[in-house]
Amino acid sequence: MMNIKQEIEKKIEADDQIRLNDITIDPLSIKAIMINEVVPAYPENDFYGSEDAAYLESTIPLFQKAGIEVTNIQEILEHGIYITNAIKTPKTETTIDNAAIERSLPYLETELALFPNVKVIILMGDVAKKCFNRITKKATKKNAVPAISTYKLRHSELFYQTIRIMPSYIMTGKNILIEKSKVQMAAEDLAIMFEIISD
Repeated sequence: MMNIKQEIEKKIEADDQIRLNDITIDPLSIKAIMINEVVPAYPENDFYGSEDAAYLESTIPLFQKAGIEVTNIQEILEHGIYITNAIKTPKTETTIDNAAIERSLPYLETELALFPNVKVIILMGDVAKKCFNRITKKATKKNAVPAISTYKLRHSELFYQTIRIMPSYIMTGKNILIEKSKVQMAAEDLAIMFEIISD
């Protein structure tokens, strides 16, 4: 078992502004990682915050729509699925600036490296895609995900090393409930992810 926050802070100096998942899990049990856009303004609204966290209000129904029977974050973890945020500092503007990305990237990169058995990484939205590309570009000198719209990429099989990379759509926030087609596509992506890790 490993505490994710403590493990990351062993490798990178702690930063008061940076929010990490303070949870203890077995990293070997994780087969899929979902990368959301940004941490919420209040920690209790995050995936591992309170039981009625705002982030879970859209996430749980998305899983259920994908045919994955879950009612809480613990059950998601038990399926071997870990959820995290690309940007580890809350948004101050409507868009996420480059400084926030640069500040969060080392933490995200260190976090992703904690899970050796991951088969799928699903990128929930453009910010997650951008951050993941920056991390992989450092290693391979090229983007893991081509810079074309998610809609066009959804049916192509992308890999980074042996990990299937799936660009998808934002999974949190009030807007997700309005954009029915994107919710539908995100649920389809989750179903594919679940099939891959269930094999």
